[in-house]
Amino acid sequence: MMNNSDREVPIRQLLAGIKGFRARYYERRPENMRQLVEEGQKPKVLMIGCSDSRVDPALLTQAEPGEMFVVRNVANLVPPYQPDGAYHGTSAAIEYAVRVLNVGHVIVLGHAFCGGIQGLIRLRAGTPDQNDFVSPWVSIASAALDPYVPLPAAETDEERRKAELDRLQQNPGVVERAAVRTSVDNLMTFPFVREKVESGDLELHGWWFDLDSGDLWAIDPKTGVFLPVE
Repeated sequence: MMNNSDREVPIRQLLAGIKGFRARYYERRPENMRQLVEEGQKPKVLMIGCSDSRVDPALLTQAEPGEMFVVRNVANLVPPYQPDGAYHGTSAAIEYAVRVLNVGHVIVLGHAFCGGIQGLIRLRAGTPDQNDFVSPWVSIASAALDPYVPLPAAETDEERRKAELDRLQQNPGVVERAAVRTSVDNLMTFPFVREKVESGDLELHGWWFDLDSGDLWAIDPKTGVFLPVE
């Protein structure tokens, strides 16, 4: 059982980190932060990343304060455009970045060993996790599984389908990358995104980070295939 002292360690580490941030940016380079305060943020990039603690977009890219507008959620998913009056945090961030901040790039950043994508595979297998929000959320990317594990047309398809699901659970990278592609496609369902893409004022990117090797893969704009970034 964790005692009070052990429980306080992560908070102390975070507070020490904030102290270091203040020393680095407010004491040594105060003019940069003052400019951000007085002129506001003007990021050129919207990054849509996963909430996974191992894949922090700012750490991965070594971005400085003010350089990147970031939204993170489970499995770095973009839902389709659906202005129905409900709560849409990711869609709100996309709208703000594109319409207000006028970013020139939107990047969907997926990664290896994504728990949300594993949950999606289990959902298709008929064994969803017992949760209120995660399973409905990851189902946004259900189309990413269709090319690999189509819904059975008859009971005789069940054995083949189970074998495919077992294979994907052992190697989920193909689904993780397909989910990134699905999210990039969903971005184009937002009218204000499509308009800026078609006018050449906005570029969409799909990235996948290999947590095991540290390599980055990106969707080739000509072929639509993920290729390693040199």
